[in-house]
Amino acid sequence: MPDTPDMKNTIALVVRPNTAGIEQPVQQLVDFLQHSGYRVVFESGTAEHLALPGIEAMSADAIGASAKAVVVMGGDGTMLGIARQLAPYDVPLIGINLGRLGFMTDIPVDRMIPSIDAILSGKARTEHRTLLEGCVKRNGETIHCGQAVNDVVVARGAGAGMVELKVLVDGDFMYNQRSDGLIISTPTGSTAYALSAGGPLLHPSLGGIALVPIAPHALSNRPIVVPDSSTITVEIVAGRDTSVNFDMQTFASLMHGDQIIISRSPHDMTFLHPEGWTYYETLREKLHWNEYPAGESRPK
Repeated sequence: MPDTPDMKNTIALVVRPNTAGIEQPVQQLVDFLQHSGYRVVFESGTAEHLALPGIEAMSADAIGASAKAVVVMGGDGTMLGIARQLAPYDVPLIGINLGRLGFMTDIPVDRMIPSIDAILSGKARTEHRTLLEGCVKRNGETIHCGQAVNDVVVARGAGAGMVELKVLVDGDFMYNQRSDGLIISTPTGSTAYALSAGGPLLHPSLGGIALVPIAPHALSNRPIVVPDSSTITVEIVAGRDTSVNFDMQTFASLMHGDQIIISRSPHDMTFLHPEGWTYYETLREKLHWNEYPAGESRPK
């Protein structure tokens, strides 16, 4: 679809709700963008909780069809929510970190204006990341579908015992596993729940899907990475109060015999980072790999 004038000049803002003091940096960014000649719109949820007059509200679908870029101010949870909605439109995302970790929202708020100015001027590093999609089938009928930027998680209830899961990859039986659950993760999600469960770090450019058991009964059940061309089927064999969630934001309750069928989504996400950004620097900072002994300086 060819660009329209609106697509060249519209910047959408998505802002985490219930954030003390957020109005001042949002107003600062709006003023900068408008002064630079951009039309600024708010995602509809953002417009509801921010009392800034004169800014048009738009649905995620309308933003996807008309925006040059989307600036997300919040943490990775805010980014996850909007990224899934905008994935079909391939609109680039820019993350301003107001959270704690910020693997996807990587620009500190005190560097917001110069970073966005450079990115919108074409001085940016572009990064593409994959998503997963999955559907729950019960007696041959689809009862729930979802998309995940980070992971699809099948897990037992809080007061329940272990679940037993049957896992197939491309129709080939891989294992029956008794555990607290199973994380099916994208490379992006390898720094999220999968990491705390002992999974591997996957570079975002890798074409892989990680299967990471949660507290498996057999210590030989180890994380495994399969090609992202794979179709993964997880069947509920036994266990109570089992559920599946997509990025911890959409849920479905499961019964014995239910199957969750997971594959790579046909859509990708596009992130825009400042020039000089690297994935390894993000890991060093967020995982505290940049803590050097006293007297030693950080490498240039």
